[in-house]
Amino acid sequence: MEDFRPSALTSYIEASKPIIILPHGSIHHALAAQVLHNLQYQHDWSELQIHHQFPGSGKPLPKPLVSGLPPHRIYVHPDEQIEMLKQKVQEKDVPSEREWVLPTQLHEKWSLRKFAEVFDAIGEVPPAINQVGEEKQNDNTRLRDIGNRRGGKRLLLATIGDDSTVVYYIVHNGIVKPRQN
Repeated sequence: MEDFRPSALTSYIEASKPIIILPHGSIHHALAAQVLHNLQYQHDWSELQIHHQFPGSGKPLPKPLVSGLPPHRIYVHPDEQIEMLKQKVQEKDVPSEREWVLPTQLHEKWSLRKFAEVFDAIGEVPPAINQVGEEKQNDNTRLRDIGNRRGGKRLLLATIGDDSTVVYYIVHNGIVKPRQN
């Protein structure tokens, strides 16, 4: 008789289940844990965490969100891109910024109202968390203009398909000037 063991992802999700009762339910937490696992092990993100409440206010979020630091900049604002071209700075030399990630399933229906609820609940830049789990001041030298991020609030929409494939889309709160190619 074969010995069946759960996959690494299943084990990770089971181990990450919080002891407290979640306002969003364990399904949404498992989805967030799956996205966190994908970002950490497939895309080399660091400083990852799952948020059920907005840090500082304690206000519950509409859905659990993931935040973290990607290995390279995810988005460069068009005005910043022009400055970089003038100064001959390459994108790989631009430090990364902490990002919000919204885990969703492919079959979920999202409206502008639902996106607005999420954007209303978050700040421009996710808070950095120290090892004890407390919010630390965003004195992160990786962030040039704290509180004045170009392009305003944004998040990555992480959409998980039926085959566990995760696709990421950049979603901005409002209209953003198109990039120059």
